[in-house]
Amino acid sequence: MKKVFAMLIICAAITACGGGSKSGSGADSATTTTADQTAKTKEPNVDTNANNTGASKDAGAAAPAIKLIAASDCGTCHKEDVKVVGPAFKDIAAKYPPTDKNINTLADKVIKGGKGNWGDIPMTAHASLSVNDAKTIVKYILSLHK
Repeated sequence: MKKVFAMLIICAAITACGGGSKSGSGADSATTTTADQTAKTKEPNVDTNANNTGASKDAGAAAPAIKLIAASDCGTCHKEDVKVVGPAFKDIAAKYPPTDKNINTLADKVIKGGKGNWGDIPMTAHASLSVNDAKTIVKYILSLHK
């Protein structure tokens, strides 16, 4: 059901943007904008600008993780500082120390999806993500704890 809804949003965004014929306007930005607007409608008191993934902080070391996050749908549900649909990345970092066990467990959860650790809304599985890429993302998220 979630995938069907996401596809409808993408189709609506493409149609609204003139069928995607504009040069330089990718479906990713249209999808993110539409998802942000949808989330704002549902929860007006929650910050839905999920595009800030910490690019300003030590971008050299974090660049691979930031690129992976930007290329996936992570930003639809997560933001660095504020809860959107899922927990803020900093809240995840505060809950889980960056141990090998936690990195492996969380990378597995990113790939397989899950429910229950942060509420009733399930995290979508990311089966196409490699274990190494999932670990790169998790290591970056856990590095945000101060």
